[in-house]
Amino acid sequence: MELQSLVAPVVSLGGLGLVFGALLGYANSKFKVEVDERIPLVRECLPGANCGGCGFAGCDAYAEAVVMGTAPTNKCAPGGAAAVSKISEILGVEASVGEPMTAFVRCKGTPDVAKEKYNYIGILDCNHAAVAPGGGSKTCGNGCLGLGSCVKACEFDAIHVVNGVAVVDEEKCVACAACTAVCPKEIIHLVPKKTKVRIECNNKEKGKEVMSACDVGCIGCGICMKNCPKDAIEIVNNIPVFDYSKCVNCGICANKCPKNSILNLRKPVLKKEAVPAKAEVKTEASAPAATEENK
Repeated sequence: MELQSLVAPVVSLGGLGLVFGALLGYANSKFKVEVDERIPLVRECLPGANCGGCGFAGCDAYAEAVVMGTAPTNKCAPGGAAAVSKISEILGVEASVGEPMTAFVRCKGTPDVAKEKYNYIGILDCNHAAVAPGGGSKTCGNGCLGLGSCVKACEFDAIHVVNGVAVVDEEKCVACAACTAVCPKEIIHLVPKKTKVRIECNNKEKGKEVMSACDVGCIGCGICMKNCPKDAIEIVNNIPVFDYSKCVNCGICANKCPKNSILNLRKPVLKKEAVPAKAEVKTEASAPAATEENK
Protein backbone atom coordinates (compact mmCIF):
# COMPACT_ATOMS: atom_id res chain seq x y z
CA MET A 1 0.00 0.00 0.00
CA GLU A 2 2.79 2.41 0.91
CA LEU A 3 4.63 1.56 -2.32
CA GLN A 4 1.54 2.35 -4.36
CA SER A 5 1.19 5.70 -2.63
CA LEU A 6 4.73 6.65 -3.73
CA VAL A 7 4.28 5.68 -7.37
CA ALA A 8 1.93 8.51 -8.27
CA PRO A 9 4.19 11.34 -6.99
CA VAL A 10 7.28 9.82 -8.63
CA VAL A 11 5.49 9.44 -11.96
CA SER A 12 4.16 12.99 -11.68
CA LEU A 13 7.58 14.45 -10.96
CA GLY A 14 9.13 12.40 -13.74
CA GLY A 15 6.50 13.62 -16.16
CA LEU A 16 7.07 17.23 -15.16
CA GLY A 17 10.82 16.73 -15.60
CA LEU A 18 10.30 15.45 -19.12
CA VAL A 19 8.00 18.34 -19.98
CA PHE A 20 10.36 21.01 -18.62
CA GLY A 21 13.34 19.32 -20.27
CA ALA A 22 11.57 19.38 -23.61
CA LEU A 23 10.67 23.04 -23.13
CA LEU A 24 14.26 23.96 -22.25
CA GLY A 25 15.55 22.03 -25.25
CA TYR A 26 13.13 23.87 -27.53
CA ALA A 27 14.03 27.25 -26.03
CA ASN A 28 17.74 26.51 -26.41
CA SER A 29 17.38 25.69 -30.10
CA LYS A 30 14.92 28.53 -30.73
CA PHE A 31 16.81 31.30 -28.98
CA LYS A 32 20.36 29.97 -29.34
CA VAL A 33 22.93 32.72 -29.87
CA GLU A 34 25.64 31.68 -32.25
CA VAL A 35 29.10 32.30 -30.77
CA ASP A 36 31.95 33.00 -33.15
CA GLU A 37 34.35 30.08 -32.78
CA ARG A 38 37.28 32.52 -32.87
CA ILE A 39 36.31 34.14 -29.54
CA PRO A 40 37.49 31.24 -27.34
CA LEU A 41 40.62 30.94 -29.50
CA VAL A 42 41.46 34.60 -28.93
CA ARG A 43 40.65 34.24 -25.23
CA GLU A 44 43.25 31.49 -24.97
CA CYS A 45 45.90 33.92 -26.26
CA LEU A 46 45.27 36.30 -23.36
CA PRO A 47 47.02 35.90 -19.98
CA GLY A 48 43.81 35.97 -17.94
CA ALA A 49 44.87 38.84 -15.70
CA ASN A 50 41.48 40.59 -16.08
CA CYS A 51 43.32 43.80 -15.18
CA GLY A 52 41.08 46.09 -17.24
CA GLY A 53 44.02 47.81 -18.91
CA CYS A 54 42.47 47.17 -22.32
CA GLY A 55 39.43 49.24 -21.34
CA PHE A 56 37.10 46.24 -21.06
CA ALA A 57 35.65 44.45 -18.05
CA GLY A 58 37.98 41.49 -18.47
CA CYS A 59 39.70 39.14 -20.90
CA ASP A 60 36.41 37.55 -22.05
CA ALA A 61 34.90 40.92 -22.96
CA TYR A 62 38.07 42.02 -24.71
CA ALA A 63 38.32 38.77 -26.72
CA GLU A 64 34.75 39.22 -27.95
CA ALA A 65 35.39 42.87 -28.86
CA VAL A 66 38.52 41.96 -30.83
CA VAL A 67 36.68 39.32 -32.86
CA MET A 68 33.72 41.67 -33.43
CA GLY A 69 36.15 44.30 -34.72
CA THR A 70 35.37 46.90 -32.06
CA ALA A 71 38.79 46.68 -30.37
CA PRO A 72 42.34 46.51 -31.77
CA THR A 73 44.49 43.43 -31.32
CA ASN A 74 47.24 45.25 -29.39
CA LYS A 75 45.37 46.49 -26.30
CA CYS A 76 46.45 43.66 -23.99
CA ALA A 77 49.55 45.03 -22.31
CA PRO A 78 50.25 41.92 -20.17
CA GLY A 79 50.10 39.71 -23.26
CA GLY A 80 52.53 41.93 -25.14
CA ALA A 81 53.83 41.23 -28.63
CA ALA A 82 53.32 37.46 -28.28
CA ALA A 83 49.57 37.86 -27.73
CA VAL A 84 49.26 40.33 -30.60
CA SER A 85 51.01 37.93 -32.96
CA LYS A 86 48.79 34.96 -32.00
CA ILE A 87 45.55 36.97 -32.13
CA SER A 88 46.45 38.49 -35.49
CA GLU A 89 47.15 35.03 -36.88
CA ILE A 90 43.73 33.79 -35.73
CA LEU A 91 41.96 36.78 -37.27
CA GLY A 92 44.09 36.78 -40.40
CA VAL A 93 45.20 40.40 -40.00
CA GLU A 94 48.57 42.10 -39.88
CA ALA A 95 50.16 42.20 -36.42
CA SER A 96 50.55 45.74 -35.09
CA VAL A 97 52.49 46.04 -31.86
CA GLY A 98 52.21 49.35 -30.02
CA GLU A 99 55.10 51.17 -28.40
CA PRO A 100 56.06 49.61 -25.04
CA MET A 101 54.80 51.75 -22.16
CA THR A 102 55.39 51.83 -18.43
CA ALA A 103 53.74 53.45 -15.44
CA PHE A 104 55.68 56.31 -13.87
CA VAL A 105 55.04 58.10 -10.57
CA ARG A 106 55.31 61.87 -10.91
CA CYS A 107 56.37 62.55 -7.35
CA LYS A 108 59.63 62.40 -5.40
CA GLY A 109 58.23 63.89 -2.20
CA THR A 110 59.89 61.62 0.34
CA PRO A 111 59.58 62.59 4.04
CA ASP A 112 62.95 64.35 4.02
CA VAL A 113 61.89 66.88 1.37
CA ALA A 114 58.07 67.04 1.50
CA LYS A 115 56.41 68.77 4.44
CA GLU A 116 53.52 67.27 6.43
CA LYS A 117 50.54 69.17 7.88
CA TYR A 118 49.63 66.51 10.43
CA ASN A 119 50.05 62.83 11.26
CA TYR A 120 47.42 60.81 9.42
CA ILE A 121 45.72 58.19 11.58
CA GLY A 122 43.13 56.19 9.73
CA ILE A 123 42.53 53.50 7.13
CA LEU A 124 45.74 52.81 5.25
CA ASP A 125 44.30 53.54 1.85
CA CYS A 126 45.03 56.52 -0.40
CA ASN A 127 41.40 57.03 -1.39
CA HIS A 128 40.35 57.30 2.26
CA ALA A 129 43.23 59.60 3.13
CA ALA A 130 42.50 61.82 0.13
CA VAL A 131 39.10 62.77 1.54
CA ALA A 132 40.58 63.62 4.93
CA PRO A 133 40.93 67.32 5.87
CA GLY A 134 43.19 69.10 3.41
CA GLY A 135 43.18 66.18 0.98
CA GLY A 136 45.72 64.24 3.01
CA SER A 137 48.52 64.91 5.44
CA LYS A 138 51.02 66.33 2.93
CA THR A 139 51.30 70.07 2.48
CA CYS A 140 51.52 69.38 -1.25
CA GLY A 141 47.98 68.60 -2.31
CA ASN A 142 49.21 66.82 -5.43
CA GLY A 143 51.83 64.55 -3.88
CA CYS A 144 51.94 60.79 -3.34
CA LEU A 145 50.18 59.79 -0.11
CA GLY A 146 52.27 56.63 0.11
CA LEU A 147 49.53 54.38 1.53
CA GLY A 148 49.77 51.81 -1.24
CA SER A 149 46.40 51.71 -3.00
CA CYS A 150 48.35 51.35 -6.24
CA VAL A 151 50.32 48.45 -4.75
CA LYS A 152 47.10 46.58 -3.95
CA ALA A 153 45.71 47.25 -7.43
CA CYS A 154 48.76 45.92 -9.28
CA GLU A 155 48.42 42.26 -10.29
CA PHE A 156 52.06 42.03 -11.34
CA ASP A 157 53.91 43.14 -8.19
CA ALA A 158 55.35 46.01 -10.22
CA ILE A 159 54.86 48.91 -7.81
CA HIS A 160 55.87 49.38 -4.18
CA VAL A 161 56.01 52.20 -1.66
CA VAL A 162 59.63 53.12 -0.94
CA ASN A 163 60.39 55.80 1.66
CA GLY A 164 56.84 57.11 1.52
CA VAL A 165 56.50 57.32 -2.26
CA ALA A 166 55.29 54.77 -4.81
CA VAL A 167 58.02 53.49 -7.15
CA VAL A 168 57.46 51.43 -10.32
CA ASP A 169 59.58 48.42 -11.23
CA GLU A 170 59.66 48.89 -15.00
CA GLU A 171 60.95 45.37 -15.58
CA LYS A 172 57.69 43.98 -14.18
CA CYS A 173 55.28 46.71 -15.28
CA VAL A 174 53.03 45.76 -18.19
CA ALA A 175 51.30 49.17 -18.45
CA CYS A 176 47.87 47.76 -17.57
CA ALA A 177 46.99 51.15 -16.02
CA ALA A 178 45.39 49.63 -12.93
CA CYS A 179 47.56 51.83 -10.72
CA THR A 180 46.77 54.98 -12.69
CA ALA A 181 43.05 54.33 -12.31
CA VAL A 182 43.15 53.88 -8.53
CA CYS A 183 45.43 56.81 -7.63
CA PRO A 184 43.27 59.64 -6.19
CA LYS A 185 45.97 62.23 -6.84
CA GLU A 186 46.39 61.20 -10.51
CA ILE A 187 50.16 61.24 -10.22
CA ILE A 188 50.79 57.93 -11.99
CA HIS A 189 51.07 58.25 -15.76
CA LEU A 190 51.87 55.90 -18.61
CA VAL A 191 54.95 56.97 -20.56
CA PRO A 192 56.95 55.32 -23.36
CA LYS A 193 59.55 52.98 -21.87
CA LYS A 194 62.22 54.42 -24.13
CA THR A 195 61.95 57.87 -22.52
CA LYS A 196 64.90 58.75 -20.33
CA VAL A 197 63.81 62.24 -19.23
CA ARG A 198 60.63 62.67 -17.15
CA ILE A 199 59.09 65.28 -14.86
CA GLU A 200 58.96 64.04 -11.26
CA CYS A 201 56.43 66.51 -9.92
CA ASN A 202 52.69 66.93 -10.25
CA ASN A 203 52.20 70.09 -8.19
CA LYS A 204 50.28 72.62 -10.28
CA GLU A 205 50.55 75.45 -7.75
CA LYS A 206 52.72 78.50 -8.33
CA GLY A 207 56.36 78.70 -7.28
CA LYS A 208 55.92 80.19 -3.81
CA GLU A 209 53.29 77.63 -2.76
CA VAL A 210 55.36 74.78 -4.19
CA MET A 211 58.52 75.80 -2.33
CA SER A 212 56.62 76.00 0.94
CA ALA A 213 55.44 72.41 0.45
CA CYS A 214 58.36 70.54 -1.09
CA ASP A 215 62.07 71.18 -1.53
CA VAL A 216 62.21 69.44 -4.91
CA GLY A 217 58.88 70.54 -6.37
CA CYS A 218 58.68 72.09 -9.84
CA ILE A 219 58.17 75.85 -9.64
CA GLY A 220 57.14 76.25 -13.28
CA CYS A 221 60.01 78.61 -14.07
CA GLY A 222 60.21 77.45 -17.69
CA ILE A 223 64.01 77.12 -17.76
CA CYS A 224 63.63 73.56 -19.09
CA MET A 225 61.39 74.77 -21.91
CA LYS A 226 63.72 77.60 -22.85
CA ASN A 227 66.73 75.32 -23.02
CA CYS A 228 65.14 72.43 -24.91
CA PRO A 229 66.81 72.30 -28.35
CA LYS A 230 63.86 70.41 -29.89
CA ASP A 231 60.94 72.49 -28.52
CA ALA A 232 59.67 69.31 -26.85
CA ILE A 233 58.54 70.96 -23.60
CA GLU A 234 55.56 73.19 -22.87
CA ILE A 235 54.55 74.61 -19.49
CA VAL A 236 50.91 73.76 -18.79
CA ASN A 237 49.37 74.62 -15.40
CA ASN A 238 52.84 75.40 -14.02
CA ILE A 239 54.14 71.92 -14.94
CA PRO A 240 56.36 70.89 -17.88
CA VAL A 241 54.58 68.69 -20.40
CA PHE A 242 56.84 66.62 -22.65
CA ASP A 243 56.13 65.92 -26.30
CA TYR A 244 57.92 62.59 -26.55
CA SER A 245 57.59 62.56 -30.32
CA LYS A 246 60.09 65.44 -30.33
CA CYS A 247 62.18 64.61 -27.25
CA VAL A 248 65.58 63.08 -28.05
CA ASN A 249 66.50 62.31 -24.41
CA CYS A 250 69.39 64.78 -24.48
CA GLY A 251 68.92 65.52 -20.76
CA ILE A 252 69.62 69.25 -21.06
CA CYS A 253 66.32 70.10 -19.33
CA ALA A 254 67.21 67.92 -16.35
CA ASN A 255 70.66 69.45 -16.07
CA LYS A 256 69.24 72.99 -16.18
CA CYS A 257 66.36 72.44 -13.72
CA PRO A 258 67.12 74.52 -10.57
CA LYS A 259 64.88 72.33 -8.38
CA ASN A 260 66.07 68.94 -9.61
CA SER A 261 62.47 68.11 -10.52
CA ILE A 262 63.27 66.36 -13.81
CA LEU A 263 64.52 62.79 -13.76
CA ASN A 264 67.39 61.95 -16.09
CA LEU A 265 67.76 58.21 -16.69
CA ARG A 266 70.43 58.61 -19.34
CA LYS A 267 73.60 56.74 -18.55
CA PRO A 268 76.49 59.16 -18.18
CA VAL A 269 78.69 59.27 -21.22
CA LEU A 270 82.18 58.29 -20.23
CA LYS A 271 84.85 60.45 -21.73
CA LYS A 272 87.34 58.52 -23.77
CA GLU A 273 90.73 58.44 -22.22
CA ALA A 274 93.28 60.44 -24.10
CA VAL A 275 95.36 58.17 -26.25
CA PRO A 276 99.04 59.06 -25.93
CA ALA A 277 100.69 59.95 -29.18
CA LYS A 278 102.85 57.27 -30.62
CA ALA A 279 106.49 57.68 -29.73
CA GLU A 280 108.53 58.70 -32.68
CA VAL A 281 110.50 55.80 -33.98
CA LYS A 282 113.83 56.87 -35.17
CA THR A 283 115.14 55.22 -38.25
CA GLU A 284 118.46 55.35 -39.90
CA ALA A 285 117.06 57.94 -42.25
CA SER A 286 115.79 60.15 -39.44
CA ALA A 287 118.79 59.68 -37.16
CA PRO A 288 121.34 62.50 -37.27
CA ALA A 289 124.30 61.70 -39.39
CA ALA A 290 127.37 60.71 -37.51
CA THR A 291 130.06 63.32 -37.41
CA GLU A 292 133.66 63.20 -36.46
CA GLU A 293 132.72 64.74 -33.07
CA ASN A 294 130.14 62.12 -31.97
CA LYS A 295 131.87 59.11 -33.40
